[in-house]
Order: sequence, then C-alpha cells, then structure tokens
Amino acid sequence: MEEQNADQVAGWNGQSGERWVAYQARLDAMAAVFGQAAIEAAAPATGERVLDIGCGAGASSLALAARVGAAGHVLGVDISEALIGRARALAPQDTPLQFRVADASSAELPEGVFDILFSRFGVMFFDDPTAAFAHMRRALKPGGRVAFVCWRSMAENDWVRLPMDAIKGIVPPTAPPDPEAPGPFSFGDRGRVARILTAAGFTDIALAPFDASIPFGEGATRDAAIDEAVKMTFEVGPLSRVLAGQPDDIRARASAAVRAAFAGCPGERSVMIGRTTWIVTARNPAS
Repeated sequence: MEEQNADQVAGWNGQSGERWVAYQARLDAMAAVFGQAAIEAAAPATGERVLDIGCGAGASSLALAARVGAAGHVLGVDISEALIGRARALAPQDTPLQFRVADASSAELPEGVFDILFSRFGVMFFDDPTAAFAHMRRALKPGGRVAFVCWRSMAENDWVRLPMDAIKGIVPPTAPPDPEAPGPFSFGDRGRVARILTAAGFTDIALAPFDASIPFGEGATRDAAIDEAVKMTFEVGPLSRVLAGQPDDIRARASAAVRAAFAGCPGERSVMIGRTTWIVTARNPAS
C-alpha cells in the first residue's frame, strides 16, 4: 500500500506540503465550514476516541478534541511531515490529541479502538481506496461510525472550474484526468463512494450534499482580494500543476484571464466562490 501511494507521499512531503504550510491559515479558514458540517454528522461525544485521517495542520483534530474532552482522545494522521510539524506546533499541550506521520491506508493501527473514523478532505487520494477503507475499518469498534467530507465533481466547484476554464486557449490542452484517479475530485461520483465503502465492509452508507459560498480571496480592497485569489490559485491546487514549467508570457496571459474570471464573482473586499461537497456517513457492522 505504501508503494501504491508513493506519488502522494512524495508530493505532500515536497512542494505540495510546503505550499499548504505557507497558506495554512487561509486554507484552514476556507475549509472550516465544511469540516464543521462533517463533525456535526459524526456527532462526537464526551469520552470517545477519534481517528482523523489526513489531518493536515490539525484544525479538524483540534475541533474534534474539543468535543470529546479530556476523557476522550483524537489521533490525527497525515503523510506530510511538514503539516504534522505545524499541527504539533499549533496544538495546546493539554489537548487530548496526538499527531502521527503515517499513511492511514497501511499504517499499523490499534484494532477495534476508535469510535469514529473522520476526515476533512483527506480520503480521496488513495491508489486503492477500497483496500484503504477496509484497513482503516479494522481500527473501528464494532458499531463504530464514519464521517467525512469530500469534494463533488470539479465541474461543480467554481474555485477550480473558473480558473481552469479561463486558461483554455492559452495553455496547450492536456488529456482530461481519469475521474477516478487519486485526487481531490475522485469521490465526486456518489455511486462510486458508496461502492467503495460497501466493498470495504461498511453499512448504513449515506451521502448528503453540502454547499457553501466562501471568500476565496480577501483584501483591504476588491482589487487586493482578486489579487490574493489569483496568487493562491497559482500557488495551490490543480492550476499550479498545469502551469508548472510554462514560460513567463504564458503565465502572464493565464494570470490576466484568471483575474478576469474572478472579477465576475460577487464580493466587496473578497472573492466569493461556491464550493460543493458530500458529507458521507457510514457504520462499521456491530458484529
């Protein structure tokens, strides 16, 4: 499994991880409403134990720890050493949580210990998601529950669709990605998610849409907000990979096109962009 996920491990311990650390505060702020919706679906109770998959810099783990209290415990795991380092630095010393650099799809985990398997945008990157979820399920108690939030399709998410559409005709076209290849939108098809979880042994599987409009760029002025949105798009996410290695004139044209696209979004000192997700819940059979 670790060999299968080697590309993700390399990326998140390289440029991807470094960029996410650099933008950590903004990225966590943009993800907060979705993480909170998933936490409400998980309904963690005092004293429960939670496994937080792909915990990043630990924002979701901290929120979960506040719900389970001193009698509970949260284990946050992520493949990025840089993000786990940030998580450890940000977490108060007296919080009932632990962070670990690990690939949850293959890491040695205690069996039958956790009440909840949780993730905020951390489970869409496994090369073999069925095997990964089957492995993680063994860490759940009988009757334990799953709750995670994942993106719906790229076509439904303007934070990616708008800039990618804007650069058509500027950047040479590439073959469309396999919609089921590991990546942020690989769980966009609700039928596929249900099949993965069923094959991994879960029951009571449900997917509920959850959408929100959030500030993708913010600034003292509208122009400054658009500038921030363009900068972030060029640094983090699919557009940054498409433009990698492109000459300066192409990048300049792409920047102008993306800026024009964001200028059409609402907001006064922000760029408000809609994001669409699934809140997924499931249960480990009781026996």
